[in-house]
Amino acid sequence: MHAYALFDTAIGRCGIAWGAKGVIGVQLPERSDAATRTRLLRHSPTAEETDPPKPIARAIEDIAALLRGEKKSLRAIQLDMSKVNAFCVRVYETARAIPPGTTRTYGDIARAIGDPDGARAVGQALGRNPFAIVVPCHRIVGADDRLVGFSANGGIRTKLKMLKIEGWRENEPSLFEELA
Repeated sequence: MHAYALFDTAIGRCGIAWGAKGVIGVQLPERSDAATRTRLLRHSPTAEETDPPKPIARAIEDIAALLRGEKKSLRAIQLDMSKVNAFCVRVYETARAIPPGTTRTYGDIARAIGDPDGARAVGQALGRNPFAIVVPCHRIVGADDRLVGFSANGGIRTKLKMLKIEGWRENEPSLFEELA
C-alpha cells in the first residue's frame, strides 16, 4: 500500500508519497494543493492521504528545516528507487552527496558516474527526478555556472530561491539578480 501527505514549507505546500520500501516521490509546491497532489500521485495513483509514520514524519521535518535555511542533510531519507533505471540511480545517488549551499555541474555529475560525455543524459535523468529536494537537482547547474534546467513550478526562479535559502552565493554578487 502506498500513502501520501501534503506538508507546509517556507516555499509552499509540498507533498511526499511512500510505500513499504521508502519514499517513492516528493513534490515541490504547485499553484494549488490540488495541483501538487495530482503531480505527486503520478508516482502512485492509488496512494491514500494519511498521517505519515515516524520515518516519513522525520523526513518531512528535515525537508521543512532545509527549506527554512537550516543546514540539513537529507541523505538518511530512505528512497524506494525500484522503478528507477540504473543510470538514474547512479545520478541520483551522486547528486545526493552535494551539500546544501553548493552546486555541481551536469558535467561534474557525468564524470563522477564514469560517463564524461553524459552531461545531457544527466540533465534528462534529473528532469525526471521523482524525489525533488531529497535528490537535490536544484544544486546542479550548467557548465558556465548558469541556472538551467529546472522543471518545478516556477522553473529557474524556484531553483534560485532554493539555492539562496541554502546560502548559495550569499556574499557574492549574483549573475542572476534579474531573476530575484
